[in-house]
Amino acid sequence: MATYLASIYGTEKDKVNCSFYFKIGACRHGDRCSRKHVRPNFSQTILVPNVYHNPSHDANCTLTKQDIQEDFDNIYEDFFVELAKYGEIEEMHVCDNIGDHLVGNIYARFKFEEEAGNAVEDLNNRFYAGRPLWAELSPVTDFREGKYHQRTEGTPESRKQGA
Repeated sequence: MATYLASIYGTEKDKVNCSFYFKIGACRHGDRCSRKHVRPNFSQTILVPNVYHNPSHDANCTLTKQDIQEDFDNIYEDFFVELAKYGEIEEMHVCDNIGDHLVGNIYARFKFEEEAGNAVEDLNNRFYAGRPLWAELSPVTDFREGKYHQRTEGTPESRKQGA
């Protein structure tokens, strides 16, 4: 029985734990979800929710595509540079998805759990664009499992080269 339970942990067959939270670190039902959201005590991945607000999602947006891309590039670079102070970033994603549980989320996977823990601790005492940051450790280990739409990935340098 224990082997079976271990094999379904975090999958849609698991009726106790939320598979969406396990895969993407967020759930559209939030605290009202009927399944458990098991928050990790240790993780290489952090989540900083609701940071990026894509101006093109505003019906009254008058910015050009180039202006919107520059805005995104600035936020991406700000966070990449700042998070790199805590350690080597193996992967970073910014969600450009309009789902309330994903909109503007920034995910970063560090090489070591300690680096991620230090980043969370420090970021929770910081502000960005006049708003407090609320960072947390995330259960996400494989970004290919996520069903969110990524706006970009990689380092700022590789993104500028068209990667």
